[in-house]
Amino acid sequence: MTLPVLIVLHQEQSTPGRIGQYLRHRGFPLDIRRPRYDDPLPETLQGHSGVVIFGGPQSANDKEDFIRREIDWIGVPLAEKKPFLGVCLGAQMLAQKLGARVYPHPEGHAEVGYYPIRPTEFGREICPTWPDHVYQWHREGFDLPRDANLLAEGDAFPVQAFRYNGAAYALQFHVDVTHAMMCRWTTRGHARMELPNAMPRSAHFEGRLLHDAAGRAWLNAFLDRWIERVPHDQPAER
Repeated sequence: MTLPVLIVLHQEQSTPGRIGQYLRHRGFPLDIRRPRYDDPLPETLQGHSGVVIFGGPQSANDKEDFIRREIDWIGVPLAEKKPFLGVCLGAQMLAQKLGARVYPHPEGHAEVGYYPIRPTEFGREICPTWPDHVYQWHREGFDLPRDANLLAEGDAFPVQAFRYNGAAYALQFHVDVTHAMMCRWTTRGHARMELPNAMPRSAHFEGRLLHDAAGRAWLNAFLDRWIERVPHDQPAER
């Protein structure tokens, strides 16, 4: 029996996107929970294969009870050394749990659209081939936690991906976003595209044509490593 992967989402309409598609295609059931709406998080992950905490409009610096509880709860997968993946807000939560600073850009810049990243030598050991641009939707970043391995860096926000203790990964960027999700985000979140350094809506879809294939290939290779399986088929786009 394949144990489910715990999926933590932060809005009522949020979905696990391509990461969810990958996991379902590989035969992993998804245990979807939304702590913002009072869904409890398990006291142990013995009944789960791993956990993915996704993004959201919140900040890891917010004082809402569910944010503080969720950050504290990250100690469970860390202690049990279960596969953990934090995406955007989830990455910031992991960084803060590990004692790193989560902060806005000093000049108020955001990354909303496609931006370049550069894998480190250690990052290339994890995945030999990386996309040169990735999709971003954030206005806060984080420092590299102590004892973490930097996997990729960027310009406005230097720390773009890291690994901690062999099993926990943080990605500031969104290779999980499907075309439908991009349409929804750029419609409902149109105000984000007015922030300094953000890209206009048209550039999001132009960037997708240029960079999405490489990002999708990287995501599958990365998740193969993360979940410690090497399947052969590719998940279908939805």
